[in-house]
Amino acid sequence: MGKETRTKVLVHGLPETSAVWEPLLEELEKLGHRDVVRLSPPAFGAPRPDGFSATVEGYRDWLVGELSAFGAPVDLVGHDFGGVHAVNVAISRPDLLHSWISDVAGVFEPDYVWHPYAQIMMTPGEGERAIGELVGAELPDRVAINVQGGIPEPAAGKVAAGQTVEMGKAVLSLYRSARQPALADRGRDLAAAAARPGLVLIATEDHAVGSLEQRRRAAERAGARSATLTGLGHWWMLEDPALGAKVLAEFWEGLPA
Repeated sequence: MGKETRTKVLVHGLPETSAVWEPLLEELEKLGHRDVVRLSPPAFGAPRPDGFSATVEGYRDWLVGELSAFGAPVDLVGHDFGGVHAVNVAISRPDLLHSWISDVAGVFEPDYVWHPYAQIMMTPGEGERAIGELVGAELPDRVAINVQGGIPEPAAGKVAAGQTVEMGKAVLSLYRSARQPALADRGRDLAAAAARPGLVLIATEDHAVGSLEQRRRAAERAGARSATLTGLGHWWMLEDPALGAKVLAEFWEGLPA
């Protein structure tokens, strides 16, 4: 199968911008994958339209609309909440996909418990205070917070430039719409994602998106393959973009036409 047959679509999460994909894009190009599009969810590097619902459902519907415009099924890759959106599309609109990849499938498991930062975001008052410390800070301080959180430079600076008050509001809204059992309920339909080939990325040092067992279990329920990224964390695409590109390319190149 030719490498340029299908458009690849990358969707990031929070509190991020599409800058997190730049090193991976360079590595994918070296491997011959050049038809790659980055989609920025509203408020995360793109304007938030008036009346837009920054919820799990709202972002799923946004992504459905964006993918519908391509006119042909795409190879979808989602990171962080982008991975949530990707799985939700795989469940509800597999006709829009040629394949899907997610690095957060474990959050759809019934026994998944949100990580401490998410629980703060979900708590009225505490969430507003915590997100305000990020989006209300001066640019150099936002960069430092990103680096401390695991985003290396230069991506930390590029992401910081997009961490606005509007993004902060969307972070709170999206997290609060995802309180369990919200995603566990959606996870009951994970088997529907098997309508298209899927890949669950398991970064072993990412402890925010479920245990290794939860992620493997989710992959099995979704009829998906899994790929273990040993020693890599939440921002695997920044930590080792060459390995990330290799894993993605091998999956895509093994797909049926």
